[in-house]
Amino acid sequence: MREFSLPALYEVPADGNLTDLIRRNAAQHPEVAVVARKQGGEWADVSAADFLAEVQAAAKGLIASGVQPGDRVALMSRTRYEWTLFDFAIWSAGAVTVPVYETSSPEQIAWILGDSGSVACLVETAEHSRAVESVRDRLPALTRVWQIEPQAASAGSAKAGPDAVASEAVRSGAVEQLTAAGADVDDATVEARSSTARADSPATIVYTSGTTGRPKGCVLTHRSFFAECGNVVERLRPMFRTGESSVLLFLPVAHVFGRLVQVAAVMAPIKLGHVSDVKALTDELAAFRPTMILGVPRVFEKVFNSARAKARASGKGKIFDKAAETATEYSRALEDPSGPSLQLKLRHKLFDILVYSKLRAVLGGLATHAISGGAPLGERLGHFYRGIGFTVLEGYGLTESCAATAFNPYDRQKIGTVGQPLPGSVVRIADDGEVMLHGEHLFTGYWNNEQATQEALSDGWFHTGDLGTLDADGYLAITGRKKEILVTAGGKNIAPSVIEDGIRGHALVAECMVVGDGRPFVGALLTVDEEFLPRWAEERGKSGLAHEQLLHDEELLAELQRAVDDGNALVSRAESVRKFHVLNTQFTEESGHITPSLKLKRGVVAKDFADEIDSLYV
Repeated sequence: MREFSLPALYEVPADGNLTDLIRRNAAQHPEVAVVARKQGGEWADVSAADFLAEVQAAAKGLIASGVQPGDRVALMSRTRYEWTLFDFAIWSAGAVTVPVYETSSPEQIAWILGDSGSVACLVETAEHSRAVESVRDRLPALTRVWQIEPQAASAGSAKAGPDAVASEAVRSGAVEQLTAAGADVDDATVEARSSTARADSPATIVYTSGTTGRPKGCVLTHRSFFAECGNVVERLRPMFRTGESSVLLFLPVAHVFGRLVQVAAVMAPIKLGHVSDVKALTDELAAFRPTMILGVPRVFEKVFNSARAKARASGKGKIFDKAAETATEYSRALEDPSGPSLQLKLRHKLFDILVYSKLRAVLGGLATHAISGGAPLGERLGHFYRGIGFTVLEGYGLTESCAATAFNPYDRQKIGTVGQPLPGSVVRIADDGEVMLHGEHLFTGYWNNEQATQEALSDGWFHTGDLGTLDADGYLAITGRKKEILVTAGGKNIAPSVIEDGIRGHALVAECMVVGDGRPFVGALLTVDEEFLPRWAEERGKSGLAHEQLLHDEELLAELQRAVDDGNALVSRAESVRKFHVLNTQFTEESGHITPSLKLKRGVVAKDFADEIDSLYV
């Protein structure tokens, strides 16, 4: 057994709650822009004083509508300004926020709202309203539904229920409705409500993505967020400069990682922007120009693959590939005491002019650092991005740990690890290799699920289910997940993540899932990147082939074999993929094969593609 800890850098308040942050910001930095929102297609700053006023106006509406201290209020929306506004408004009314992914099915909505006992729900669109309305008869506690986007007076869900808003007001959105409803509530009332929640009161119930079984509601307190975000901000303080730094949030705020970004930005405070549509991310990065980016590995993979594809389409593929090799070589040389050679420095400087500066411009031009979480980043991408002058700091965490429980410090990064423990917390590696956590940032239990709570928490230690190692400096490396370890018929234990990351590094590969539990050898299911495939086909004069024909094209299969070979090079022969099957589909959240945080639902994939897996072993 081995463990490592770092002293806390932030003193968690003895009491109080997260609404203290917005009142502090308004008092100390009233004119500083703490949020930016899109208005008329342009980014408009919102000062700390104005943000507090808008939050309190919405909170008054919640109070006037009957929301009581401790009540659960669901929030179902894409990432947008109103998400952050209503999150703090719910807290200011003394209530508890229950995030719901905007892609959730009616069945998932029914489970989360029913299990949490939510009394009210804020949704974004008419489609969301209809989804809630379709399961309304199964939610006896739910009395009110507000819709963020304005809607027609005939829309059913907003008027449903005995306490619904009058039809004349339905034409306006939730912000206007709640502001109007709370017009007669005085400031003293909302101030009193804002102080009802204590540090150990629940701030939110975040339902796990549910890679297996029904989602469980993780209860995170105000103390959890103070400990988490306070120590993240202090350890990365040069990246959180009030009045100078900014972050563009495009992750789902319903996910705990997105929530970390939101609360940390308010805590610092730095300017926070929101992007609802990831397809518009490139344009918004150029317009907003954040100084810091937070994302998941798939985003950074996409940026790399898109840049490489464009270079090849314009006849500059060899230049890009050489630049990528140089970036990786340069990054690795930074870890050598002698540093990069003069020749390497000159080559790096040339490619900085030709390639790297253009890539940084795609990312907004101002950001020098990013934080990546949610899934393994891998050494390949880590070295490439550091080599182009855009350092991606990998971290690790779970919903139960209020997001990051370990992360790479900006000044002592170790690529290939997920960094050191969150200051003020402890990481322990059990005798069987399981990662265990201890600290104030941890959840207090699963809502309405004492049995699951007892299984996960023991004497203050959270059993993550992940496998890992700690080096002498306390850097954590995640080697796999206990439930995802494959054991071949020959008794070989296989951790899928390393080889999957290697195979996904190829531009043609969208997703890869290694299989082989109880089988004679390791196989893999592959999906082809639908964005890159047409470019690849055009380059080779195969544009006339149908999609199905392309997937069986010998040249394409040979290219995918090279991707598999790249992955195999990272592991032993016994762990290597011997055969693969190309699926004529994509793993998406809508198909039920990945979670909203882009994690594979391995059990669902294995069940849905059982025949394809069996075909590998015929």
